Amino acid sequence: MPIKNLADRWGGVSITLHWLTALMIVGLVVVGLLMQELANSPTKIQVYGLHKSIGLTVLALTVLRLLWRLFAGVPAPVPGTPRWQLWAANATHGALYLILLAMPLSGWLYNSASGFPLKWFGLFSLPKLSGYDAQVKAFALGAHETLFLVLAAIVTVHALAALKHHYFNRDRTLVRMLPLLAPPAPAARDTDPGT
Repeated sequence: MPIKNLADRWGGVSITLHWLTALMIVGLVVVGLLMQELANSPTKIQVYGLHKSIGLTVLALTVLRLLWRLFAGVPAPVPGTPRWQLWAANATHGALYLILLAMPLSGWLYNSASGFPLKWFGLFSLPKLSGYDAQVKAFALGAHETLFLVLAAIVTVHALAALKHHYFNRDRTLVRMLPLLAPPAPAARDTDPGT
C-alpha cells in the first residue's frame, strides 16, 4: 500500500489516520457515557482524564489529517459518481472535520471554564482557554453535547453512504478506505434475450 494518496485510492497514512480517529471516537463515546454514570470518586476523575486526553488526541489527529490532506491530495472521485453525490460527500467530509475540531475545543473550553486542570494522559498540562466562568461553562457544555448529536448523525450518514456505494452501487468507494475488503462484484446485467 502506498504511503501517499494516489489518483484512485487513499494511501496508508490517510487510511491509518481515518481508522485511528474512528476508533478513538468510539472510545470517547464509551468513556463519555460511562463517566456520566460514575459516582464522584478518584475513579471518576481518572475516567474524565482519559476522556479529555483521547479528545485532545482526536483534535491533534484532525489537524494532522487536514495537513496531510493538503500535502497528499485526495483521490479522484469514483468514475460515474453523480455531481450531487460529490457535493454531498464534500459537505459531509467538511462537516466531519469541523466537528472533529469544534467538539474537542468545546470540551477544552468547558474544562477551562470549570476551573479544572487539563493534562494530556498525565504527561503535560495544557493552558486554559478561559478562567472560571459559569456562563462560558454552560455554553461550552451545551455546544459539546449538541456537537456529539450532530457528529452521531453525520457519522451514521457517512457509514450508510459507504455501505450504499459498496452493496448497491458496487463501486470502489468503500474499498479505497478498506484495502483488505474485496472489490464488489459488478452488478448483474439483464440478460433477457427478449430485450
